[in-house]
Formats: sequence, C-alpha cells, structure tokens
Amino acid sequence: MKNYLVELVGTFFLVLVIGLTVIDPGAGAMAALAIGSTLMIMVYAGGPISGGHYNPAVTLAVWMRGKCDAKDVAPYMISQVIGASLAAFAVDYLKGGPEVAAGTIEIGPAILNELLFTFALCFVVLNVATSNKSAGNSYFGLAIGFTVCVGAYAGGAISGGAYNPAVATGISLMGLSSWANIWVFLVGNFAGGILAALLYKAVNPDEYGGVTE
Repeated sequence: MKNYLVELVGTFFLVLVIGLTVIDPGAGAMAALAIGSTLMIMVYAGGPISGGHYNPAVTLAVWMRGKCDAKDVAPYMISQVIGASLAAFAVDYLKGGPEVAAGTIEIGPAILNELLFTFALCFVVLNVATSNKSAGNSYFGLAIGFTVCVGAYAGGAISGGAYNPAVATGISLMGLSSWANIWVFLVGNFAGGILAALLYKAVNPDEYGGVTE
C-alpha cells in the first residue's frame, strides 16, 4: 500500500506544478524547468519506495522490463490517475480555472511528439533506474527530470507535452486540454513506453540471459 500512496503523492505534485505554472502566464518558459525539477525531486523522494514512476507509461515499460510485479501495474496506474485528478481539483481551487482556453492540436504531429518524448523518458528511466549496469547511481532523478524538461521545451507547443497518461487526465480536468484529445495522449504515451521497453531488451540481452556482442 505504501508504494501506491507514494505514486499518488508524487503524481499529485507533478500535475499540481504543471497546472499552476502553465495556467500562470507569468511562468513563461520557466514552466518547463519547474515541471522537470518537480519530477526530479519526486523521483529522488519516492524512488527508493515505489520506483518513482508517476506515469502509467513508465509503469508499463518497467513491467515489460521485468522490474515491476504484474499485481502492481493496475494499482500503480490507478494511484497515478487519482493523484493527477486530485491535483487538477487543487489547481482549480487555487487558480479558479485556466486563464487560457484549451488549444487545438494537429493529430498526426501530436501523436508522434507524444510517442517520441514518452519513448525517450521511458528509455531513460529503464537505463538509469532499472539497469544492472547503472545500479546504485546517484544521477537517476536528474536524468529523468531533465528528460521531461527537454520534452516540454521541445514539443510542448505541438501536443501540450504530457508524455504521461496521468498528466493528460489532469490537464483535461483542468481545461488545459480538450477531452476529445485524450486518446491522442493515451496512444502516443503507451506506444512510446512499449517501444522503449522493447528497445531496452534488444540492447541489453545480457540482462535477460542472452549473449552480448
């Protein structure tokens, strides 16, 4: 149960910061840095307890990699979505709703952007937080947080830069994204997580009993 609570709390603060900085027009370009920093902080805080996923796509990738029990997959994802939803309600209370209307997105570019940067995030997570080669490192949180920061700067204007189905739920509840677009995030994010896990297995056969070249 403590794992699920940590996932809820970490996702809550990630989505809370997303909402407060994106809704605030004064945050500007610093919003991406604040978001990435929040993820980094929460990963360091909760990583030793739950793994610090805070993202259903990451949970899927870590499960495919073999570092998350199947029984924990659904509870992790549910906890993450609950945390994101609670954060959306908190942002609405604190800010009184978005000051900018949800924008329209182009479906093709949005799906590709969400897939690519979710893939990057999940691939980084698998390599710095689950790999035997990098076990015991102290940079895992920094690498993960800055991956999201990079994605927010590079692709935020294309799709909204969720890279996380729980975040997509949160920003939809806040009115920062249209519910009609939720499927774009779900498809792109989960596809990115799956591809990251498959590539990780392909380039790390020694961790699965295979032969290295």
